[in-house]
Amino acid sequence: MAITQTGGGPVGAARLSLRGAAARLGAWRRDGSDRAIAQRNAGAAFLIRSASAGIIYLTQVLLARWMGRFEFGVYVYAWAWVCFLGMWAAGGIAPAAQRFIPEYRARGDQPGLRGFLFGSRWVSFAYGTIVGVLLAAAVLMLGDRIAPYYWLPLLIGAAVIPIFPVSSVQDTIARCFNWIELGLIPNYVIHPLIICAAVAAVHFLGLGVTAVHGLVAAAVGMWIMTLIQTALLRRRLRRAVAPGERRYELRYWMVSSLPIAFVDGFFLLLTYVDTLILQVFVGPADIAVYYAATKTLAILNFIYFAVSAASAHRFAQYYVAGEHDKLAAFLKDAVRWTFWPSLALGLALLALGKPILSLFGPGFAEGYPLMFVLAIGLMARASVGPAERLLSMQDQQRASAAIYAGAFATNLVLCLALIPHFGLIGAAASTASAIVVESTLLYVVTKRRLGLHIFVFGR
Repeated sequence: MAITQTGGGPVGAARLSLRGAAARLGAWRRDGSDRAIAQRNAGAAFLIRSASAGIIYLTQVLLARWMGRFEFGVYVYAWAWVCFLGMWAAGGIAPAAQRFIPEYRARGDQPGLRGFLFGSRWVSFAYGTIVGVLLAAAVLMLGDRIAPYYWLPLLIGAAVIPIFPVSSVQDTIARCFNWIELGLIPNYVIHPLIICAAVAAVHFLGLGVTAVHGLVAAAVGMWIMTLIQTALLRRRLRRAVAPGERRYELRYWMVSSLPIAFVDGFFLLLTYVDTLILQVFVGPADIAVYYAATKTLAILNFIYFAVSAASAHRFAQYYVAGEHDKLAAFLKDAVRWTFWPSLALGLALLALGKPILSLFGPGFAEGYPLMFVLAIGLMARASVGPAERLLSMQDQQRASAAIYAGAFATNLVLCLALIPHFGLIGAAASTASAIVVESTLLYVVTKRRLGLHIFVFGR
C-alpha cells in the first residue's frame, strides 16, 4: 500500500513512465516543424489507408463470395480498365498539384493559387469526359470482338471515368493543405462502403449478384463520394484561401503536367498490364485468383502511398526554397518510413497468405505462390522510398517517364513471353521483374542527377 501512495517501486515507476510518454506524445503533436508535420500526415495517411484496406479487402471478399469466381473476374477486369483510364485521364494535373500549390503559396501568388484550385478540377473533368466517351465509343465499335460478358460492364465503367480524375485532383489538393482525412476518406472509406452496402442489398434480396451489379454500385458510389468531397473541400478552401481574383495559367499547367502525365501513364501501365494481358490467355475465373493474390499483397503499397502522400509537397517546398540539406535529411527519413514497415507487414502477409486467400472462396488459395514472387518486386520498390515523387518535384519528369517506360516495356515483353507458358506465375514474375528494374533505375538516376542516395542501406 505504501508503494502506491508514495509513488515508489515498480508501480510508481510505471506511472512516471506513462506520464513521460504522454508528455512526449503531446509535445510531438504540438510540434510545428516540417518533420513532425510530415510524420503526423504520414501516420494519418497510413491509419486511414490501413482502415480502408480492411474495408476494401472485406468488400472484395464479399463480392467474390457473392458473385463467384467468374462474375468476380468480369468485375475485376472491367474495374481495372476504369481505374487505369480514370487515373490516367487526370492528365498529370493531380500529381502536379503537389508542385503547383506549394509554388504559388511560396511566391505569395494568391490569384494563381485560386485559379489553380478552381480550374484544375474542371480541366480534369474535361479530360475524364473525353476519355469516358472514347471508351464507350470503342466498346460500341468493337462490340462483336469483345466477349459479351464484358460489354455492359465496360459501358458502365465509361460513365464513371469523367468524375474519377476530379476525385484524384481533390485528393491531392486536400493533402497539400495537410487535410489528409478529407483527401483520403471519401475515396478509400466511403466509396467501398457504398459498394458493399449496395451489393449486400442485392444479395440479401436474393436477386443474384453479378458483375453488372458491382459496376453500377461502384459507378454511382464514385459520383456520390466525389460530390460530397467537392462540397467539403470548397468549405475548407474558403477559410484557408482569401477570396479574390483568379488567374488561369492553363498553358503552364498543361505543359508542366504533361511529363508527369507520361510518368503516371507508364506507372499505370506497369500496374495494370499484367491483368489486362491475362484476359487474352485466361478466363475471368483465373483473373479473379490473380487479382485476389495481388490485392492481398498490395496492402504493402499503402505504406508507400502514405509516405508519398505526406512527403511529395515537402520535396517541392525544399526544392523551391533551395534547401538541399533539409531535402536530403527528409528523404532519408522518408525511405526509412517506407522500407521497414513494409518489410514487417510483408512477412506477416506471406505467413498468413493462404488462409487469407481462402476467405475469397473455393479455389482462391491457388494464388498463394504468386504472393512470394510479387513480394520481391514490392520490397524493391519500398527500398528506394517515394523516389519517383522526388524526381517529379525536382523537374526530372522526363527521367521518371523514361524509367517507367523502360519498366513497362520490361513487363509487357515478359508478360507476352511468360504468360502463354506459365500462366499466372508468369504474370507475377513479369511484374516483379519490372518493378526491380524500375527501382534500380530510380536509384541510379537520383544518384547521378541529384546527388542523393535513396537506397535504404549503405548510407
